[in-house]
Amino acid sequence: MSIRPALITKVLSDSIAAEIGFDAGDAIVSINGSQPRDLIDYRFLCADEFLELEVVDTSGKTHHVEIEKDYDEDLGLEFETALFDNLIQCNNKCPFCFIDQQPPGKRESLYFKDDDYRLSFLYGSYLTLTNLTAKEWQRIEAMRLSPLYVSVHATEPDVRIRLLKNQRAGEILEQIRWFQERRLQIHAQVVLCPGINDGEHLEQTIRDLASFYTEESPAVASVAVVPVGLTRFRPSEDELVPVTPAKAKEVILQVRSLQQEFRQQWGYPVVWLADEWFLIAGEELPCEAEYGDYPQIDNGVGSIRLFLKQFDAIADKLLPASLSVKKSSRKFTWVVGNAVELAFQPILQRLNSVEGLEVRMCALSSDYWGQNISVTGLLTGHDLLLKLQGQEFDDGILLPSVMLKHGELLFLDDISVEEVAAKLGTKIIPVAGVEELINTCIN
Repeated sequence: MSIRPALITKVLSDSIAAEIGFDAGDAIVSINGSQPRDLIDYRFLCADEFLELEVVDTSGKTHHVEIEKDYDEDLGLEFETALFDNLIQCNNKCPFCFIDQQPPGKRESLYFKDDDYRLSFLYGSYLTLTNLTAKEWQRIEAMRLSPLYVSVHATEPDVRIRLLKNQRAGEILEQIRWFQERRLQIHAQVVLCPGINDGEHLEQTIRDLASFYTEESPAVASVAVVPVGLTRFRPSEDELVPVTPAKAKEVILQVRSLQQEFRQQWGYPVVWLADEWFLIAGEELPCEAEYGDYPQIDNGVGSIRLFLKQFDAIADKLLPASLSVKKSSRKFTWVVGNAVELAFQPILQRLNSVEGLEVRMCALSSDYWGQNISVTGLLTGHDLLLKLQGQEFDDGILLPSVMLKHGELLFLDDISVEEVAAKLGTKIIPVAGVEELINTCIN
């Protein structure tokens, strides 16, 4: 496995690295004689008080830099990637894998199928544990890489093998016991596929995972149940069917019954439902208290409720009763996925209570993916052009940045924000989070 020098993309101001004279484009080859494989190694090696770095500058010249600092003090560097060696690829053939449900011909990064424990530890991405070598298991133990985020889907060996199309998938309970024995933790996810891992299989999976919550330091810290997402690009021969409102109601009842049982037993629900279940079923979202400390927020468990909570808190501070005379009136179109249309009505009403401000919500389904109910993050440039052509947008479109490639103004279908804005004849303003949404409306 080849290890590349760690390419620096940013030097934070007022940092040790800035003081020494590091520049973007420099690359770290080694730290105290060791070549870091990834950001985990880099952070571990840089924790020492005395560092000797081998660095290659932008002209290709090698330097040896000595640094004395406080223990655990950060150098102030950001890198091109978290992995300086090769990405651990996924060898499963899950029929519900979103990467395999995309059209061909898009940017290469959209087709990377990783099953990398390091990205799980650093960023909370999910892995299956089927691709780990003995050496990687040893590293997880030695470096105490916990918690990891694991796609379980089913604990019965035959059901999990059927889902992952991998014979090693049947070892999941033994693997979780491995974490338990070493007092390491995982957060588990179950992507529910109707007719395969639902009903009695779902109950068995949740009970098996909850059994690892019995200790003072639980091996399974939380479980999220997520509905399968299907697109029109998926292979025609697969056995998957979409989640219906009736199925969503059934799953909600089933999981809530188990939550109640676990709360009585441990004072903790252990398992949570992704927000999508309630949106599909047309039911009210759970109250804020049910989410605890939001252990699976990145899996869509409580993300809408948290967004509403954050909006209320920030709106009380930032939203005026009326816009100033100098600002006159402002009119925006706020584009979201139709899954959140009802949930976001309180936000819309609050924004429109400001005199001089008018925000129109445009809640879209995704023709591109072929989904009748769509989450905001999956809307594409194609969808905006198809659904919004010929409309008037006044001061512009407010576009949630979750629709865009991180750090770039590019939709999932490789259409640029600039191209969509030009074809719609309006200004498109990406907004990240509640505060940017409010400030864009009023400032």
